[in-house]
Amino acid sequence: MKAVRFDAWKTRPALVDVERPVPGPGEVLLKVAGSGACHSDVALYAIFDQDIAMPQLRPSYILGHEVTGWIEETGPGVTGLEKGAAYMVYAARGCGHCAACARGEDTLCDNVATMTSLGSGLGLDGGMAEYMTVPVRNLVPLGDADPIAAAPLVDAGLTAYHAVKLALPQLSAGGRTALVIGLGGVGQLAVQILGSMTAATVYATDLKEEATALAAGRGAVIVEQGEDQAARIREATGGRGVDAVFDLVGSAETIALAQAVVAVRGRITVVGLAGGRTDWGFYTTPFEAELTGTYMGTLEELHELAALYRDGRLEVDVTPYALDDALDAYARLETGTMLGRAVIVPHGEIAPADAGAAAEEVPATV
Repeated sequence: MKAVRFDAWKTRPALVDVERPVPGPGEVLLKVAGSGACHSDVALYAIFDQDIAMPQLRPSYILGHEVTGWIEETGPGVTGLEKGAAYMVYAARGCGHCAACARGEDTLCDNVATMTSLGSGLGLDGGMAEYMTVPVRNLVPLGDADPIAAAPLVDAGLTAYHAVKLALPQLSAGGRTALVIGLGGVGQLAVQILGSMTAATVYATDLKEEATALAAGRGAVIVEQGEDQAARIREATGGRGVDAVFDLVGSAETIALAQAVVAVRGRITVVGLAGGRTDWGFYTTPFEAELTGTYMGTLEELHELAALYRDGRLEVDVTPYALDDALDAYARLETGTMLGRAVIVPHGEIAPADAGAAAEEVPATV
């Protein structure tokens, strides 16, 4: 079968021929429906090396941690699953026996230092291929919902959902406000999840007009860029500030904006990987305001997110690519030209020219 494999640091992945995997005990063979090409994949092969990355991420392996697919075969001991049924794949893999893993918090595994990978497409072979094997525990049912459009929910959607869920104490009362900084794939989903789970007024900002227009259509109040942006956000909230800020960029500038507008007892969640740093001062930080970061989400939360998707509460902006054009999708991520989230469709009829033309229409957002 064909697969996109990451073989060496600071080296682009390659489209290669590999043996189709065989499901072991407690596993299924999944026929891949969609596999999201994620910016974190680009970080893996273009930015990270042995001095930066966790040792669990060292190559070589097949990329793809945002994966959906259909049951093709079941391994020994697996019963009760129907061939052709559609599922999401929870990518994270912990030790499976610590307290965190027992809660479905594989991303916070107590024994991560002893693990040889962080999950499928993150040290283990992932789903940027025609087929992949998956432990039954990591399957989340999709029912009749479109599995191709669902692929980015596995990481982009789960990351947004987890961040919003942890901020619900700040957003559960009337009159609360939220700010989403960065309106790419994760930001667009964050706007929708906030609208589904809270009654908060959602403010949003991005450099790109196409992104802000899309978020405005989903109920966000857009705050235009500019030197007085923080003051305008403060004014819009009656001087109180924002109860929950979600920074999907993570640069020094966006973190500074978040700190300038957060309310007393508010929460700033930095999700973006731009590598920004900041200073904290007792007299310049609102009292009892929190600054934190999050990573993906839990297995239980992916089940909850899938329910929102099955109920038609989420729209996912997807640009499909054939597996033969997967490297082109990554190239467009590198250069910043992408419409929505790129999803590789190994078994679909995707015209290369159409996919490329669509991707050039709108610059990518963070």
